[in-house]
Amino acid sequence: MTTAQHKIGSGFGATTTAAEVLAGIDLTGRLAIVTGGYSGLGLETTRALTDAGAHVVVPARRRATAEKALQGLGNVEVDELDLADLGSVRAFAERFAASGRGIDLFIGSAGIMAVPETRVGPGWEAQFATNHLGHFALVNRLWPAFGAGARVVSVSSRGHHYGPVRFDDLNFERGYDKWLAYGQAKTANVLFAVELDRLARERGVRAFALHPGRILTDLVRHLDRRELVDAGMVDESGRVTGGAKTPEQGAATQVWAATSPQLDGLGGVYLEDCDIAEPAPADGTRTGVQDYAVDPALAGRLWTVSAELTGVNAF
Repeated sequence: MTTAQHKIGSGFGATTTAAEVLAGIDLTGRLAIVTGGYSGLGLETTRALTDAGAHVVVPARRRATAEKALQGLGNVEVDELDLADLGSVRAFAERFAASGRGIDLFIGSAGIMAVPETRVGPGWEAQFATNHLGHFALVNRLWPAFGAGARVVSVSSRGHHYGPVRFDDLNFERGYDKWLAYGQAKTANVLFAVELDRLARERGVRAFALHPGRILTDLVRHLDRRELVDAGMVDESGRVTGGAKTPEQGAATQVWAATSPQLDGLGGVYLEDCDIAEPAPADGTRTGVQDYAVDPALAGRLWTVSAELTGVNAF
C-alpha cells in the first residue's frame, strides 16, 4: 500500500507547545468546536485557540465542571453534550445549527481510556461508542456548518497499536479486554479521519488524526499505581517518568493539525510530534502509524458500519 505517511519537516517537535505552533497565526473571526475542551489537553487546546483570537465552543458532559475550569478565558461558550448518548449528540447539533454559525475548526479531543467493561446505548462497548461513534455522529450532524477551508481533527493515540477494529466483535461480546477495546477505539479515530477526508475534500474540508504524546492527565483515572508504573508513566514513587509531555506540549499536535498552513492541501494522514508520522516500524516499536489504521478499504468499511449503527450519514 502506498502511503502519504512521511514527515514533511515542520520544524516543530515533541517539546513544541501549542502557543509556539500558533505564533504568528491570527484566528480572529474563526469558530472552533473542541470536545473535552475543559480538561487536560482539551483545556490547553481551548486556551491556545482563544489566545490566538478564535471563538471556542466547548461541548461538555459535565457542564458545571467545564464552566468552572474555563473561568477567566474569554471567547468561550459551554454547551451540554454526552458523546455516549446519541440523543444528546443530536440535541447539541440541533442547538448549534439553530445559531446559524459556521465551523472552521473541529477538534475531537474528548475520550475515555482503559475503562472497566461498560455498556452504553443498545449495548455498545463504551470506549468505541464514546471515542468513535459519538464523534462520528456529531461531525455528520454538524456537517452542513462546515465550509471550505475547515478542518476536522480526530484525536487518536499511540494506543491504536494495541489492535485493529474487530469488525466481527465490535462490542467485545466474546471476552472484554480494556486495552484491546481502547486500541480499537483509537484505530477507529484514525480510520474516521481517513474516510472523512476522502468524502469531504471536494468541499474543501480536510481531516487529520494524531497521537498527542504521552501525558499524565485525568484520562488515566481508571488505572491504578501499578498499571501506571508498568506502562512507564510513573516510577515506583508515583513521579512522572522521563519522556512525558506537559499538557501544553501535548496540545500542540492537535492545534497544529487544526491551523497550520504547512498542512494546506493535505489530509487523511496521522500525525505525531507536530509532523506527519512515518509508517510503524516492523520491529513492533510503538511509533508511527499502523497500516491497518490508514487503510482506505478499512476506513470505508468502518464508515458504513458506523452509519448503520448511528443512523447518521451526511454523505
